[in-house]
Amino acid sequence: MVNATPPLCTLIYHLKIKLYLLWTKSHISDFVREKVLGQVGSESVHGVEWKFLKFVEEPNFGPGFPIETVYVTGDLILEPLKDHCQWSSNEICSNLLLQVKPGGNRIGPLAVNTLLTESTQSHSLKLPPTLSCQEYPPGVNIIPMRSKTAQPFHTTNLIVFTNGNNQVKHESSPFIAHGEAMIIDPGCRSEFNKELAEIVTALPRKLIVFVTHHHRDHVDGLSTVQKTNPDAHLLAHENTISRIRKDDWTLGCTTVSGTEEICIGGERFKIIFSPGHTDGHLALLHVSTNSLIAGDHCVGQGSAFLDINSGGNMNDYFQTTYKFMDLSPNALISMHGRVNLWPKHMLCGYLKNRRSRESTILKAIESGSKTLFDIVAYTYADVDRNLWVIAASNVRLHVEHLAHQNKLPKEFSLENYRRSCSQFTIHVGKL
Repeated sequence: MVNATPPLCTLIYHLKIKLYLLWTKSHISDFVREKVLGQVGSESVHGVEWKFLKFVEEPNFGPGFPIETVYVTGDLILEPLKDHCQWSSNEICSNLLLQVKPGGNRIGPLAVNTLLTESTQSHSLKLPPTLSCQEYPPGVNIIPMRSKTAQPFHTTNLIVFTNGNNQVKHESSPFIAHGEAMIIDPGCRSEFNKELAEIVTALPRKLIVFVTHHHRDHVDGLSTVQKTNPDAHLLAHENTISRIRKDDWTLGCTTVSGTEEICIGGERFKIIFSPGHTDGHLALLHVSTNSLIAGDHCVGQGSAFLDINSGGNMNDYFQTTYKFMDLSPNALISMHGRVNLWPKHMLCGYLKNRRSRESTILKAIESGSKTLFDIVAYTYADVDRNLWVIAASNVRLHVEHLAHQNKLPKEFSLENYRRSCSQFTIHVGKL
């Protein structure tokens, strides 16, 4: 097993002294094999007979095409590896996955979804043939489903938990809810309601439905869930529940604040209040694998849009990002895009991007920009103007954040600026 995974390759040492190599479909040459093995300090690649093991295509998380992976296998003489690499058995890898220690070695999804499948996967999830699923970490089933989400994404990840590998004692912690299964953010388009109903039907009746926030691409499937399982119970923040349409959910629901814990199939989850994207946004920490389901605070590509009309707040966004960093998650699962295995790197990148954007906005104001349109035009001069309306929401929140920090120039009139916000779309429409 390689701790710092080399490009294109993950290595898993099997108990029968068998080496498995994983790389993308277009890179299966002897040169690449030698180069990759050389990076970990193994030079015994000559004369090894490599055999095809399997071909795996990941679910279509988007944007872009799914990653196609070919697995080949061959016998290899054991050699000492470089400092950042180590050999590991399937058993050790499984233990690392199921009982994660912050800062410990990481096992990637390629290994989990193929070589370690039998020893780590939870009870197999029944899926319609039109859908595909990635189970990573073990017990966390991620199913991208078409939704009414914003570009560049086309899907929202439906997260499904079933019976886990651990059994926590109910009396050890005052759980706010118990269930035998849980789904998170059923937000698929109506044309996929049949597939969603099939998933829910295959799950235990004692089902918890957890919603990170109220946006349509996260709740459009709620009515299908309640029709399919009338025993299902909804968990969400009160600001989220108040914005969910009454017809979408009429069953039992419990409001949570972000300090509670829930138990699903013997597994423990911590609810994390994470405002910023909206004022009712929640995240969820899967304790045994130290995996953070981050909702829309993070996305698989680019940065998140903050909804100013639903309590989106830049100061809250910064504080939530710091909170996530303090949690030191081993994996970060957003509702759009792939799992991120280096959460702190991602979160630091978010902070750097926001600070850079805020610095540019302040520079625009100091250079004489007085209206929202002027600030957006200065800040996003190199961006397609069709995206300016979306960008304006974050700009408004950045300006309010600068005001909160008393960083705005004294001659800048917040009153005049705020009046200009209502005229912004008119100005953009004239371009």
